[in-house]
Amino acid sequence: TVHELGARAPMIAWVPGAKGMGEPTEALIEFVDLYPTLIDYAGLEPPHKLSGQSLRPVLDDPSKPGKAAAYSQVNRGSTVGRSVRTARWRYTEWGPHGEKGIELYDHQDDSGEYYNLGGNPERAELVKRLKALLAKGFPEKR
Repeated sequence: TVHELGARAPMIAWVPGAKGMGEPTEALIEFVDLYPTLIDYAGLEPPHKLSGQSLRPVLDDPSKPGKAAAYSQVNRGSTVGRSVRTARWRYTEWGPHGEKGIELYDHQDDSGEYYNLGGNPERAELVKRLKALLAKGFPEKR
């Protein structure tokens, strides 16, 4: 699912010597960040441009914010849902460009994602910014 309860998964990292060992974090991270983190701690150069980024800064200081955005995707038959999650917002488009619907949830006031603000005219500028951020996460799909 592209919704919070399904897309948010626990991640536990054991990194001896990390300054934040044993501390929880609210940082946005993705599983795609594991490989760059291993490369970083091993002191190796990545063999090519990596999709993720090293979690080392967050592992050393769990109060750091992590990524600006995390992405998820789900296929429901022939319909694709793509979502971008920021520290406060989750924006989802159904269909290649949102033609089958959009969803916008404010995690500051609605952590259960009960109230879709996607059609709210007061949120139009925010939807535009999040749509652009979503396109960065799925550039080949645009």
